[in-house]
Amino acid sequence: MLSHTRDTGKPMTSIRIILADDHALVLEGLRSLLEAEEDMEVVATAHNGAEVLVAVRSLHPDVVVLDLQMPTMDGLTCLEHIRAEGLQTKVLVLSAFNDGDSMQSALEKEADGFALKTEPPQQTIASIRQVYRGQLVFPQAAKRWLRTHRQRPVPSSDDLSERETEVLSLVAQGLTNTQIAQRLNVSDNTVKFHLQNIYQKLNVGNRTEAAGVYYKLRQEDKA
Repeated sequence: MLSHTRDTGKPMTSIRIILADDHALVLEGLRSLLEAEEDMEVVATAHNGAEVLVAVRSLHPDVVVLDLQMPTMDGLTCLEHIRAEGLQTKVLVLSAFNDGDSMQSALEKEADGFALKTEPPQQTIASIRQVYRGQLVFPQAAKRWLRTHRQRPVPSSDDLSERETEVLSLVAQGLTNTQIAQRLNVSDNTVKFHLQNIYQKLNVGNRTEAAGVYYKLRQEDKA
C-alpha cells in the first residue's frame, strides 16, 4: 500500500525521495535513516512497482530508491515504465543481489545507480546524493564485472568447427569427457583439446558457462 509521509518542515532544497521495497521492516529502517539527514525528505513509500509509478506521477520526486524483487510489478519493469513515460526522476536500484546480470539489466534500463543492501547505510546515503547530483553510481564489484564483460567479444556458433559444436552439444547434455570420447570414438585427450578451443572461442572458463552459451545460441538461432 502506497504511503505518503507527513510534512517534516525540512527546507525546500531537501532531496525528495520515494522508497520502494516489499519488506516493511526494510522500508521503515530506510525511512528512519534518511529522515535523520538534514538534506533528505522521504515523501512516500511503496511496496510494489505499480505503487511506485502512481507516486512518481503525482509527487515528482528527485530520487526513487527501488528494490528489484517486488510483487505486482518488479523493480526493473517499473524502471522501464518510468523511462518510457519520460518521468523526470533519478532512480537508484537498491538490491540484495550483486550478480552481474542484475547490474547489467539496471544499466540497460537506464538506472542512475545501483547500490547493495549489504553495504554500510552511509554508503546508501552517499549514493542517493550522488545520483541526485547526476553521477552514475555503481559498486566496485559491478564496475569490475562490466569492464570484464564489455571486453569480451560476442560469442557466435560460427566461431566453432563442426566437431567443436558436436562436443559442446554433448557437454550441454551433461556428458563427461570420457562419455563424450566414447560417443565420438575419440580419445579423452582429443576431447580435452576441443574443450580448450571451445572455452577460448566462447570466452568462458568452465563447462557450466559453455553449456549456458550453447543454450543461449540455440535460442537465438530459433528466434
